[in-house]
Amino acid sequence: MTKPLDFPVLPTPHGEKLNSLAQNEKLPLVDKPRLAAALDRYSDWKNDCLAVSGDREQVLAQLVSKLQEYKLYIDLELIFGSPEDFLYRQKGQTKLDNSIIEEFLPMLVVATFPKELSGDLYEVGPTKCFSMLRFESTCSRLSPGAGGNVKAKDQDFAISRPVYIKTSHYSDFRAASVNESHLAYVASECKTNLDKTMFQEAAATAADVKAAVPGARYYLLCEWLDMTPISTSLTPIDEIIILRKAKRLASNVRKTFSKAAGRAKCREAYRAHLVDNPYAPESFGRLLDHIQVVLSANDLDTDAVLSQGYF
Repeated sequence: MTKPLDFPVLPTPHGEKLNSLAQNEKLPLVDKPRLAAALDRYSDWKNDCLAVSGDREQVLAQLVSKLQEYKLYIDLELIFGSPEDFLYRQKGQTKLDNSIIEEFLPMLVVATFPKELSGDLYEVGPTKCFSMLRFESTCSRLSPGAGGNVKAKDQDFAISRPVYIKTSHYSDFRAASVNESHLAYVASECKTNLDKTMFQEAAATAADVKAAVPGARYYLLCEWLDMTPISTSLTPIDEIIILRKAKRLASNVRKTFSKAAGRAKCREAYRAHLVDNPYAPESFGRLLDHIQVVLSANDLDTDAVLSQGYF
């Protein structure tokens, strides 16, 4: 199998978060050498992932194993094990943990579908994707480009293509404006913990994605489930995939983690929770199965409709 290194440069959202944190003036002094060690560990993890080869099952097993090992290090050693509280309390802002999945998915997908995703018109990874074109103009005033304005939404993971939209009041396109965006054919939101509010927000995002590209597919990925499951059949979400096949720790347990002393006391229990509920290769495999269907979909053969009797 062709290795991902043969593919155009892949996005590095997690690496960018690590480097941004290294420049954060609020980072406690005691965490600076720990973060430097994490940057070295990140570089090794990325190189190891890009070196993986083999058939689909081998690639999947190796990459998920490397993900589990690296994520355990970031969650347990860097964040949970910090003697200060900054890294744990600011997880939502630094996005150190959930950006790992955002960086992992492009490596996994490109390693699995190197031929299907070759070429410079495919982009794989986090990006802003087209959701709507609106015209911000009035009858009494000529607006440049007819007031055309593209609205886009951030997607944690997407298989997309760039799109350029040129608008004007004139047939020769003078006084035009050009807007650039991406069309998502597969889009996913990646959550660490999935609750009902996040589910509802994702359903709204999925509706926007499919309004823009009716043939698009939308998947919601989460590590831990933090809600009673709700059927996706009545929503635009194609499927929710639980990457660890486990529920989130109870709130009465998590509340002790905000202080370093509480985390030190619960370290082994927290480690056991992460180790006993590893990333499931079959969950990532299910996403790959969905992507395979999208990438192998054929356009309708209108000449064959009557002979086959369906379409």
